[in-house]
Amino acid sequence: MSKLVTIYGGSGFVGRYIARRMAKAGWRVRVAVRRPNEALFVKSFGAVGQVEPVLCNVRDDASVAAVMLGADAVVNCVGILAETSRNKFGTIHAQSAGRVARIATEQGVASLVHLSSIGADLEAASEYSQTKGQGEVEVLEHFPTATILRPSVIFGAEDGFLNKFAFMSRLGPILPLVGATTKFQPVFVDDVATAAEVAILQGKSGVYELGGPDVLTLRLIVEKVLAVVHRRRLIVNKPFFAGSIVAGLLDFTQAVSLGLVRNGILTRDQVKSLRSDNIVEEGAKGFSDLNITPTNMDAIMPSFLWRFRPDGQFDDIRDSAKNLKA
Repeated sequence: MSKLVTIYGGSGFVGRYIARRMAKAGWRVRVAVRRPNEALFVKSFGAVGQVEPVLCNVRDDASVAAVMLGADAVVNCVGILAETSRNKFGTIHAQSAGRVARIATEQGVASLVHLSSIGADLEAASEYSQTKGQGEVEVLEHFPTATILRPSVIFGAEDGFLNKFAFMSRLGPILPLVGATTKFQPVFVDDVATAAEVAILQGKSGVYELGGPDVLTLRLIVEKVLAVVHRRRLIVNKPFFAGSIVAGLLDFTQAVSLGLVRNGILTRDQVKSLRSDNIVEEGAKGFSDLNITPTNMDAIMPSFLWRFRPDGQFDDIRDSAKNLKA
C-alpha cells in the first residue's frame, strides 16, 4: 500500500500545491481542513480516492490525532496573516503547531514538515513573527527532527500579495505604499511545495530559509506588477507613522463591526513587519541545499495577472492592432 501524508491546511494557498505534488509522487493524501465541503477540488489532484479532504479542528487534540492516524508523514501549513475575533496568532501559529508536533511524536510519524516564515523570532517586533518563532520552538521541542521551512513572501495565482497590488491599481491614479524600501525575496508557491516534497521523500531535517532568485524592494515589486497589468500609477511612499494610523483605523473598524467588515488591506501588526527586510539570512540553509532552483517572479506574473489589465486577455491583441496600417 502507498504511503500516507496528512496535510493540515492542505486546501490553502501553499497546502494545495504540496497536496498535488505528494499525489503525483504516488502518496495517499489526507487534506485536513475546517470545511471539507469547500475543499472538494483537491480530489482532482490524484486518482479516485487518492486525495481526500477530512474535517479537522487544529485546536482540538482528538481531532488532530484522528486525521493523523496511520500517517507516514505530516505537513502543517496552517497559518493566518491577520487576526480575527476567532483566530489569534498565538492559538494558530504556536499552540496548534505544538499540538501537531506532539501528536506526531506520540503516533510515531516518520517525518514532519512545518511551514513557518522568514523573520520568525521570539524577539520580533510584530506579533505575527513572534508567534511564528514560538511555533518553531514548540515544534522542535516535541519533534526535534522536523523540517522547518521559512519562505519569504510567497507569490502565485492564488496569492494575496501580487494580486492585491494588481487589484489596487484599478482603483485610482495613486498607489500608496507603506514600507516601499523594505526588501523582499519573493518565492514561487510551487517551489515551496517542492521543498516540502523533497524534505519528506529524502528525509531532510533542520531549518531552511526559502527565497527567490531576486531581492527586491516593495516599490520595485509594485512597479513590476504595474508593468504586467499595463497601468501607469503614481506610487507614493507613506511613512510608517501614517501607515500605523490608517491601519489602526482599519483594525478599529473590524473590531467595532464584530468582524463583519474585514481588514484585508493593512493591519498595525503588518506595519510592524514592514519595518524589517524579509530576505534569506546569509549562511542559512536554503533551496540550494535541497537541490532546487527557485523560479523567477517575472516568468510567472503574466500567467495570472493578465486579468487585471484594462482589456484583460485582449490587451495584447489591442496593442497589436494599433500597429496595423489602414
